[in-house]
Amino acid sequence: MSFSIVTDTSANLPTPWLEEHDVTVIPFHYTVNGREMACLDTEAFNGAAFYTAMRNGTAVTTSQINPQAYIDTITPLLQAGRDILFVGMSSGISGSFQSAQIAVTQLRESFPGREFRMVDTLGASLGEGILVMRAAEYRDRGMSLSETAKILLSMRRNMCQVFMVDDLMFLKKTGRVSGAAALVGTVLQIKPLLKGNDKGQIVTYAKARGRRKAIDALAKRYDELVVDASSQVVGIAHADCEKDADLLTTLLMRNHPPKEILTVMYEPVTGSHVGPGTLALFFLGDEDVRMK
Repeated sequence: MSFSIVTDTSANLPTPWLEEHDVTVIPFHYTVNGREMACLDTEAFNGAAFYTAMRNGTAVTTSQINPQAYIDTITPLLQAGRDILFVGMSSGISGSFQSAQIAVTQLRESFPGREFRMVDTLGASLGEGILVMRAAEYRDRGMSLSETAKILLSMRRNMCQVFMVDDLMFLKKTGRVSGAAALVGTVLQIKPLLKGNDKGQIVTYAKARGRRKAIDALAKRYDELVVDASSQVVGIAHADCEKDADLLTTLLMRNHPPKEILTVMYEPVTGSHVGPGTLALFFLGDEDVRMK
């Protein structure tokens, strides 16, 4: 294997896949009732209980990964003679990528003979995870570290990330949406449709009244913007709304069925920011898809 792939738990990939493809994961931490935790095993994460607790008022706080955590995780790989590809969560919504850059600067000094490449995915959840999957595919095909990083840096511009939330107040608490917008959405049951823009930030691109219309709007977005659907893995992430995820899957299969649909429960850190009932869709479009 030519290089090691390192990512963070925001990538939201199933634990068996990560183990099979030898991807190293650095955990984000979250705190519930004064207890700090991390979720490195998505198979063991009880999402239904976690999001039910949030609906009932349990507060969840999160913290970004500090540079030392990256150093502690990556150092053994370097000591084993491996070069490093780091594929991380959007710098537009977290300072953790900056922490990774600080760590890599230090590691380059300690391991001058090793090669490092870093990819800010401008995404989260499967918007990040699908790029990790592509990285593993390219590495296993025999592509070099630099070739793989170059492709991912280009591909991130093609990643369409759209989602709906059940309650905007969770995004408001973490500064992802204005207080006025959150209040209007909650009172009128208007569901804003959100996306990742070209800087990896969360912005509103449309609105729908009610959940079913919002789900239909996500599927319409896919039909309008997906490119070469039959050759790609499309991602769906949900925060304890499995039936809605199943409905979205059905809608996606009508006109442009993809090669595969990967459906996951939002891991707790990213999920605590978007809130229970969130439904998100990730797919590849053209190079301007983030601007549309």
